[in-house]
Order: sequence, then structure tokens, then C-alpha cells
Amino acid sequence: MNKKQTYLLALLSAFLLWLAWPPMPFTTPLLLIGLVPLFIALNSLSDNAEKKQGKRIFLTAGLTFLVWNTASIYWVYNAISAYNGTAVALPVSLIPYGLGALLMTFAFWLYYRLGKYVNKQIAYLGLVAFYIALEYLQQTWDLAFPWMTLGNGLAGMHQLAQWYDYTGVYGGSLWILVSNILAFEAYKKFKSQTGYLRFRTTGIWLLVVIIPIGISLTKYFTAEQKGTPSNVVVVQPNIDPYLKLESIPPAEQIRILTHLSDSIGQPNTEYFIWPETAIPNYADEDRIRSNPDFINLQNFLNKYKNGTLITGIESIRWYNNKKTVSAKKYPDGMFLDNFNSAMQVENSANVQFYHKSKLVPGAEKMPFPKVFSFMDGVFSQLGGSVSGWGWQEKPSVLYAQSGIGVAPVVCYESLWGDWIGQQVKDGAQFIAIITNDGWWGNTSGKDQHMMYAKLRAIETHRDVARSANTGISCFINQRGDVTQSTKWWTRTALKANINLNDEITFYVKSGDIIAKFLSLTAVLLALIIPFRKWIRKPGHA
Repeated sequence: MNKKQTYLLALLSAFLLWLAWPPMPFTTPLLLIGLVPLFIALNSLSDNAEKKQGKRIFLTAGLTFLVWNTASIYWVYNAISAYNGTAVALPVSLIPYGLGALLMTFAFWLYYRLGKYVNKQIAYLGLVAFYIALEYLQQTWDLAFPWMTLGNGLAGMHQLAQWYDYTGVYGGSLWILVSNILAFEAYKKFKSQTGYLRFRTTGIWLLVVIIPIGISLTKYFTAEQKGTPSNVVVVQPNIDPYLKLESIPPAEQIRILTHLSDSIGQPNTEYFIWPETAIPNYADEDRIRSNPDFINLQNFLNKYKNGTLITGIESIRWYNNKKTVSAKKYPDGMFLDNFNSAMQVENSANVQFYHKSKLVPGAEKMPFPKVFSFMDGVFSQLGGSVSGWGWQEKPSVLYAQSGIGVAPVVCYESLWGDWIGQQVKDGAQFIAIITNDGWWGNTSGKDQHMMYAKLRAIETHRDVARSANTGISCFINQRGDVTQSTKWWTRTALKANINLNDEITFYVKSGDIIAKFLSLTAVLLALIIPFRKWIRKPGHA
């Protein structure tokens, strides 16, 4: 097989993966075979004893993942170019396009290297472990961007992902990888064997595909929506995100939000959910009760005696010393943290804040702020810090005076199943996602972001109330169905009776145990490569 043919196969895999990725409808099962053309290309390269074989393997796999990533998250460019123009946006966009692709490619390169020293079965185990370990890295390090985790792809047909309440998205990644490996082996056996042996691997592959689908569909069609009902309103004010921070006064934005809330609120409404940065002024958390905007919010709630409001707000805290790595020093010697927060307001003096913790690398937080803390003096001269926005280290739950617990999730955080699972373990009975998806324009980014929320509902058996400033606001039930949703760029509000559930799923109890176990496995298998290459060479007694 020549170079052109291997690259065409790599592009075919990229096309199949893109075609299967949300928000494409009904094509999700293609994920189960999408990597097969790439396997065929890599197998051809491995059988060819030419020089620089490892480089060819890396470039071929890299072509697949770079094209697939870029085609699926092209919308990143929109958000960057809106403020910075093409000259800046294009090179900066290459970071998210390329970094995830690089990690995926590295997993396949490690698989190729490991395959030189171990049998095929262990090499395949290594591939699965390497790939999922690097996906997990994409979730846990300071350059986190877990958007393209393979298991997220099942959000396109959530009916197939009902067992995520046991495994989370990494169970989906594991299934997809194993299916592709078996499909490739079935292809090879079909070409090289005769009789029964020709179809045996195909039969095993079909079982691996059909059994999880059967389990999932059974769970989906027999699922009961558990819990007690609660009337909830979500508001979509549809205020241009590029104008809301500068051109429209906060008081006017609050007027729009309260008008939309009142248009469908009723006496028994227990929650109003407003979007991320709905209140776009820097409110001092320690003086919030005297803040004019806060007083307006309490006046609004006076009409709803059982009502609780969760709203996005930009808040600040002052310190006498550098209490956090994100705190910025001011000329008077004080230190300031600013937060992208969710604030809960009630018909009482009780006010609670939750600070967005999963911050977007670069845009909201400089990666590895502790490493670069020695530069804080330089940044303070420029009115900033090495870290950007502040954050909280652990997840928390907002409790109403009625005793209802809510998992507040701010925008990007809805990609972290284990983080939300901890909030549920700590008492959250439903999930409130507040977001501002207008940065990306009318692209698939807003649809993907909403669809990933379906997986959080399945993992936790919690209803989701999602309020988006300019994206898609919706309600999602415990099996991942979107029961109501708004249209893009529409000013409106929705209400529904959602279910408050106390059940704890296996995934909530165990978290991302699959990813952690395979990460350990990956480290152990990766050590075989230097050991066999430099310490105990092949053929050495």
C-alpha cells in the first residue's frame, strides 16, 4: 500500500468520525467502526519494513485526528476571531485543534512502539489504556479540553448510552475502542481465513456491539422518572454577549430577565434559573445585601413566596493578603479575586455563591498558575495575575431554605461528569446549568454543548434545567430526553415540573474509575517500551 492510499484511509476514518459526531442525527453507530480504515493503514505501514516507520505511523494517525478534531470543533475560531481578528484567531485556534489530536496520535504511536515487544492482545490493551489515559489527562490537567472524549459521541444517540449511570463517558470510550479493534480483526480474518474461522471474530464483534445496545435500550424504555415534582423556570434573555458587558446597563438586563420570568412564573414556582453572567457587574460578595441589583432581585422574588433564584453573576472578594494564587494586588495593598459565579437568592437574608471552577484555559485561566507564580509581580504591574479568574477547589451544592439541593454548573463545567457526580453525592437533587453559548455563533458548538448535558442526566439520574443566554435553554429528564427546548437567538422562557431525585447511581459513587484504572495500566505498559529497548533487548537471554 503506497503513501497516498494510507493517507486516504486516514482521511476516511476522519470523515466517518466527524459524520458520527454530535450534532449529526442518527449516525452515532459509525463511531463503532470509524477507526477501522486507520487501523488498515497503520497495519500496512507496520508490515512494511521501510525506514522511518514510526514517523509514518505518527503522521498517518495524526492526519486522522487533526482533521476530525478541526472539523468537529471548527467553531472555536469564531469565539476567538470575534475579539481578535483573523490574524490572531487562526494561530491561536490551532492550539485546541492540534493539542487534542496530538494526544490521540501519541496513543496510537505508543501502541505501535509497544507492539514491537509484546503480543497483539497486550498491544491492543495498551492502545485502549493509552488512549483513555490521555483522554483523562485532557480532563484533569491545566490545559483541559475534554470536548472530544470518544464517549461524548454517544450524546448524539443517548438511547445507546443509558449504562453511563455505571461507567460514565469513559465506558463509552472503552466500548468504541474495543468495537473498532474487533471490527478491524474481523476484517482481517474475513480476508485471510476460510470457513468458520472467517466469521468467528465477526460474531464476537457483533456480540460486543449488540449486548451494550440491548442493555441500553432496555434501560431506556423501562426507566421511570423518580423523585418529587418541582416547578422550575429557565430564562433565555438573548442578550448579545459582545454587548452585554459594555453597552447594556445591568439594570436593563435585570428588567428583561424579571419580565421573562414573570411572564410564565406561577405561585408554586420554586426555582428561577438565569444564565451565566446574567448580572454583569462586579458585585462585592461581602456587601451583596446592599447591592442595588441584589435588592431588585429580592423585590422580584417577593411575588413568589416559595421561590429561589439562581443567577450567573460576576462577583469579587477582597483580601488583606494574597489568600489565593489568583488574587491580584492593588496599589493600596489589598488583594482582589474576581469570579464567574452562580448566586442563589431567596426570600430571606441567605445568599450563597458558587465559583466556576473548570475555567477555560487561556481565556479564563492561565495554565499552571502555581508554576508561573514567580511572574505574579510582572502581571500585577499590568493589573492582572498569572491565573486570571478565581475559582473554588471543590464542588459544592446550593441549598434552598426548603431543603432542596441544586448542583450549580457554569458553562464549560458541564463536560465534567465526575465533578457533577460529586455535587450529586453531596445532596444535589437536580442540575442547574447556566451558560452563555453565543460566543460561537450559530454553529454546532452550541448544539454539542447542550447535547453533552444529556450524558450528565444519565450518569446521575438527575433532571437538568439549562439556562443559556443566547444558546439553547432546555429541560432534560433523567434518561437524557430533551423534554422542552428553545430556539437559537430567541428571547423567551420555559417552565416545567421537573423531578427532584435522591437516588445515587453507581457512577456517582465510583466516579471515573475506568479512566483511573486504565491510566495506571497505561503507565505500566508504557514502561515496557524503554525496558525492552534499552535494558532487556529482544532476543536477550
